[in-house]
Amino acid sequence: MDTSHIIALFEAFREANPHPRGALLFRTPFELLVAVVLSAQSTDQGVNRATPALFAAAGDPAAMVALGEEAIREHIRSLGLFNTKAKNILALSRLLVERHNGLVPSERAALEALPGVGRKSANVVLNIAFGQPTLAVDTHVFRVAHRLGLSAGKTPEAVERDLLACIPDDFLLHAHHWLILHGRHVCMARKPACDRCLARPWCSTVAG
Repeated sequence: MDTSHIIALFEAFREANPHPRGALLFRTPFELLVAVVLSAQSTDQGVNRATPALFAAAGDPAAMVALGEEAIREHIRSLGLFNTKAKNILALSRLLVERHNGLVPSERAALEALPGVGRKSANVVLNIAFGQPTLAVDTHVFRVAHRLGLSAGKTPEAVERDLLACIPDDFLLHAHHWLILHGRHVCMARKPACDRCLARPWCSTVAG
């Protein structure tokens, strides 16, 4: 896709949804970080059902450490991999207290050093909590980027590099939200709704 088409595509995304938001519910960067860790192999809706009681019991890293692994586990038992997630949440909370004065860091390396936080999770936190123009490549973004011809990368990291290189700076802050939402609600994996797709004029899959 050439630059003029990319600009037109993201202008269409922006016109349709000027202020896209993530689906996870949170009030603070710490709550967002925990919710993102919990969302691995779980739906956002499932995470949102589990976190209100968890955050009421422990809304900051020190309180989460005091709550303890067993109690954390009970709050998130409805989610997949809850045992591992409970360990990670306790461990990352302890590191936030010990290394970062109880605050969520705004640097990628510091975030990725926390248990349970990989590149995609760090990108989500950096983008939503700190307003950095990062791109979190999940399965939806990966699929949509390939179908639209924005990337032919074979890994999430390769797709991320391609997207950062081709999407103009003016759109980067919200780009991953637009692509995720498009993948969830229009460009689905099995039955894409091409008849109501705003990206259709620029889609390499349709053109092909």
